[in-house]
Amino acid sequence: MSITHARILYIDDDPGLCRLVQKELERGGHVVEIATDGVSGVARIAQGGIDVVALDHYMPNQNGLETLASIRNLAEPPPVIYVTAMHEGRVAVAALKAGAADYVAKDVQGEFLVLLQRAVDVALDAVMLRRAKDAAEAESKRYWQLTQCIVDTIRDPLVVLEDDMTIVTASKAFSTIFGITEAETQGRRISELGQHQWDVPALRHLMEKVLPENKPIESFEIEDDFPGLGRRVFNLNARKISQPGNHTHRMLLVFEDITDRKQRERDAQMLTNEISHRIKNNLQIVVGLISYEARSTPAPCVKGYQAMQARIGAIAQLYDLISQSSRGRTVAVDAYLREIAKAISASLGNKPGIEIAVKAAPLEIDSDRAVPLGLLINELATNAIKHAFPNGKGHVVLSAEQAGSEIELTVADDGVGMKDKVVAKIPEKRGSDYVSIFVRQLGGTLTRSGTEGTGTIIRIRLPLLLLPSGGAEPLAA
Repeated sequence: MSITHARILYIDDDPGLCRLVQKELERGGHVVEIATDGVSGVARIAQGGIDVVALDHYMPNQNGLETLASIRNLAEPPPVIYVTAMHEGRVAVAALKAGAADYVAKDVQGEFLVLLQRAVDVALDAVMLRRAKDAAEAESKRYWQLTQCIVDTIRDPLVVLEDDMTIVTASKAFSTIFGITEAETQGRRISELGQHQWDVPALRHLMEKVLPENKPIESFEIEDDFPGLGRRVFNLNARKISQPGNHTHRMLLVFEDITDRKQRERDAQMLTNEISHRIKNNLQIVVGLISYEARSTPAPCVKGYQAMQARIGAIAQLYDLISQSSRGRTVAVDAYLREIAKAISASLGNKPGIEIAVKAAPLEIDSDRAVPLGLLINELATNAIKHAFPNGKGHVVLSAEQAGSEIELTVADDGVGMKDKVVAKIPEKRGSDYVSIFVRQLGGTLTRSGTEGTGTIIRIRLPLLLLPSGGAEPLAA
């Protein structure tokens, strides 16, 4: 699409032809100025504002080729359409070599004005494209300068990568921390830097998906020895960035030094494990003392001591699990249930025909709720062993699975089941019942099912808490 209302300078010493060209081109909506010699024409162009020049070859004092040379020496010369006589191909070729955008030959058939108009339109299209290109390049330069300022302002080291993983630019923080100059980074792959600490197959696989699939990299940890830094842990994050106005895509890769934070987490984990281990040992001492006292206790009171011993033992199992875990803030439900089942099985004594199995999904629960959960499971499993198997044989299954935004815990047995009148007395209706207390502490609900002779199934639903990273408080799912 041509520029409308363009300003055209026609340079020719023929006044009659000048008026004819001016009238024809102005009919197309353009503004046409006239110069009758090369010197005045160049002077007018130097003032600026001319979009296209039509230049005749034959003029006194300074011909067209000499004038064209002067025009081309200006700072921002407009395109020149060279006008020649018929059968002067050598002159036209010389003009094109000298920098003319096009040429038009004067003819006797009257097609000169039509051809000149077409040449002007083509030249104006080229002007429009050139201006658009210049504007885009200027905008790109401003955008890149702004990007570089932002890159250099951010404290965390970062680099901008091309789609072939070569470095376009690196921030000052990157150069300072890793002791590498900007010249040493540009054009090199990130995997080639240093001692190839970043040449990790898993990281390379993720980076290859950032641009084509627009998949960001979130919190990819690399721990290694870095020259001049020692042992460090870096958290890597990557995003696809696009430049407005074109189809260029690049990758922004940020390196966050989390060495101190990781060390604090490890110290806290070590301290948690040590404290949990000591608590477990103290609880085991309490269990031993209760067992000792139960030996000299009248028979009617022994069961109470044993129940107390089992409950404290369940808590001890929890702290034993925490002391051996690397999670710290969460407890693996499946491992916890297996420990509880193991402890209950060891305490069966005169009921070797009862087996306890665990079928649990790999779920986690926050450590604050692990104590009432363990006590609840211990209480329900113990009750099943006491009442479901009068003949001393049977199976108890402890299970856990995720049900939407909740955890469903199940204690099922294949014992004698419950009579209808017993079913009606569910634990939630007896406020003093331990099971009811533990269910309330967990924020859950409890239901029983089963009839006489078919076994009993007890289901507990409780909220599944999502534990965000960074030490924040648990969030309900």
